[in-house]
Amino acid sequence: MVRKLLFILILTITSIGFSQEKSIEKLSAAPNPFTNSTKISFKSIDNSPVIFTVKNILGKTVFKENLKTTTGINLVSFYKGTLKTGMYIYSIQNKERIISKRFVIK
Repeated sequence: MVRKLLFILILTITSIGFSQEKSIEKLSAAPNPFTNSTKISFKSIDNSPVIFTVKNILGKTVFKENLKTTTGINLVSFYKGTLKTGMYIYSIQNKERIISKRFVIK
């Protein structure tokens, strides 16, 4: 009986973990590489606050902005400002997930 209950408990926990929908996905930057600006796009399943962060290759945060998303595709314009030529890591983070990718400023 205990084995049966443990099996059911593990099966339930596993199915809940795999069935959760991703809250943010499909992160991309276009154009990439860019010289002055790029558009960051991502899909959100709800209206929730996110943090958009850009870090240099050493991991130092060089740009950070709090954003409010809408359900569906979201676009964020990013201007290089005083950032130098090179590779950077950009990320979108909400309370459940963080997604990171790279872009290049030329």
